[in-house]
Amino acid sequence: MSEESERPDSGSESTLTVLLAGGVNLAIALMKAVAGVITGSGAMLSEAAHSVADTFTEVLLLTALRRSGRPADVMHPFGYGKERYFWALLAAVSIFASGATFALYEGISTVVGEPVEQNSPIVGYIVLALAFVLESVSWKQAFGQVRRGAVEQNRTIWTFLRYIDDPAPKTVFLEDSAALIGLVLAFFGLFLHQVTGSEVYDGIASILIGVLLAGVAYVLGRTNLRLLIGRQADLTIVRGIREHLAAAPEIESVVDLQTMLLGTDQILVCARVDFDDSLGAADVEHACVRLAGELHSEFSDVTEVFIEPVPRSDPDLRAAVLARYGEIAKRYGGSR
Repeated sequence: MSEESERPDSGSESTLTVLLAGGVNLAIALMKAVAGVITGSGAMLSEAAHSVADTFTEVLLLTALRRSGRPADVMHPFGYGKERYFWALLAAVSIFASGATFALYEGISTVVGEPVEQNSPIVGYIVLALAFVLESVSWKQAFGQVRRGAVEQNRTIWTFLRYIDDPAPKTVFLEDSAALIGLVLAFFGLFLHQVTGSEVYDGIASILIGVLLAGVAYVLGRTNLRLLIGRQADLTIVRGIREHLAAAPEIESVVDLQTMLLGTDQILVCARVDFDDSLGAADVEHACVRLAGELHSEFSDVTEVFIEPVPRSDPDLRAAVLARYGEIAKRYGGSR
């Protein structure tokens, strides 16, 4: 089993995580909106916008999960795996556009605008408490999926999140974590407004919620951008592939090895190797077919393998490898 794979049923688990988060966020958004109108709290209205953004995010993630699973065709011979990253990128944009900007606007308007009288703060407290309980249910599901993946890969949770190739659980986990923090900020804004009579605290809470959402949107946007551009596979897998090829009796040197994530649990492998010069054309062909099958078997995420015979002494190829990887290449076949 490869390091990149989360679980055999990771797709269905991601769908469950997203569906649960979407249902919870929709219910919470309605409660917060009503409470915001009743209490006149800018922080509550910001939290309502936050939950609306999260609900829209889940719709985009469900679209990503559905469309990225389509089989390859003539126009897309490597499949639609990267479409998951596109829709997840839009989800990150939606968090910023509809959540962060509204919260920042509401917060700044509250701080510099006309004083707003607070009404029935107890309603706000009740809604915040209920929202915290519901968000905790969604967060627990997302955290459970992330934790299981981290344990299977023998990594810390933060390292796992950094290298995960499925944006769905990471998006839900981060947005639910931000939601719980946002609820705490809204509570303090509401409470300090009630105690001091100043709506400035309410406005500051809204601004902090907006900054929090902007930070989450940036992290998720950057993650999906890298995946869309074409991030290489996990280094543990890359080293394993290189070692497997280098150990083959027909190969004298692995000159160049390139990998790219084609989607969740999908890796493209392109290897340039220097075969033993005594081998005939048929021997090289059989070796390429055998090695591709072995890589498929040993690394379950490897879906496409291309092996190109090249001379390791070629100066142009050597220069290209060194230009791409620098000093790192000197540790491997490209420097020998």
